Amino acid sequence: MGTDGLTFETSLAGMKKADWLSAIEELCDDEGSFEQLGARHYAALVEKSGTLLVSFETLQGIPSLSSRAQPLGWEMMQSMGWSSLCIASDGDTWFRDADVYGYFDRLIDDGFFDEFDSIVFYGAGPCGYAAAAYSVAAPGARVLAVQPQATLDPRMSEWDDRFVEMRRHDFTDRYGYAPDMVEGADAAYVVYDPRQRLDAMHAALFTRANVSKLRLPYMGDAIQTDLLEMEQLSPMLAAIADGTLDDLTFARMMRARRQHPPYLRALMAALDAEGRTPLVYALARNVTSRMHAPRFARRLKELERAGSLKDD
Repeated sequence: MGTDGLTFETSLAGMKKADWLSAIEELCDDEGSFEQLGARHYAALVEKSGTLLVSFETLQGIPSLSSRAQPLGWEMMQSMGWSSLCIASDGDTWFRDADVYGYFDRLIDDGFFDEFDSIVFYGAGPCGYAAAAYSVAAPGARVLAVQPQATLDPRMSEWDDRFVEMRRHDFTDRYGYAPDMVEGADAAYVVYDPRQRLDAMHAALFTRANVSKLRLPYMGDAIQTDLLEMEQLSPMLAAIADGTLDDLTFARMMRARRQHPPYLRALMAALDAEGRTPLVYALARNVTSRMHAPRFARRLKELERAGSLKDD
């Protein structure tokens, strides 16, 4: 407990940025450290056990993903007793900053990562890029990257026009090309929706012997949020940490999609757009038999009124 009564159960929601950073620093004081890395990055370390989760997050994303406005890594710290190293950025920076390089260099020189039995690097989107890129600092670690970019170097990814403002940043120097950086990992997992063309193109660049591609069609462009809402992110991280995540385990976890309305709505919209009316009908019948789903009920009635499909 900190001097002002803060604990890891304290909600930090609604705090101004300066107050939030002060609270995080205070909470890290007893069992770790807190450090500002240049103008836009921060490192919050809490040591609890021999399993370390290195999470890359943004100050803007943390309160939207956590009801208590705490780093995602702290959920695993509290539920599983893990250690947590959260590297946070103010905005989407892809963590391309010499001060961040220097921080990881110091961790390597100090033998920090050698103190842990199991290490998992995690991030999504720009943070997924960083999780893969900085995993090279801890050879033998495991990586979970959700919808990561491989690089934003326009010489390699000029087809990705979503982040043109980042093209002036150097993605070729240290901790640069993420697919090369994961080659020293024990295993890396790239999660993406193959129907999201640009995400799929980045995922293709991660093709390596130690990389498993976990495809989630019809999940769209906010998979991290979906995993959290389905309560499957923590089980995935736990399975990765103990080396038990395989295709079958992942498939069983993703059966949670059957109860996840955003996925079901996206699936129905895609099937409708492709003119696959029998499958739309089967989906609508299945969903309405299991859940209160007005949109599916309306679509089912439309199809039945059209008379083109009848119950068997």
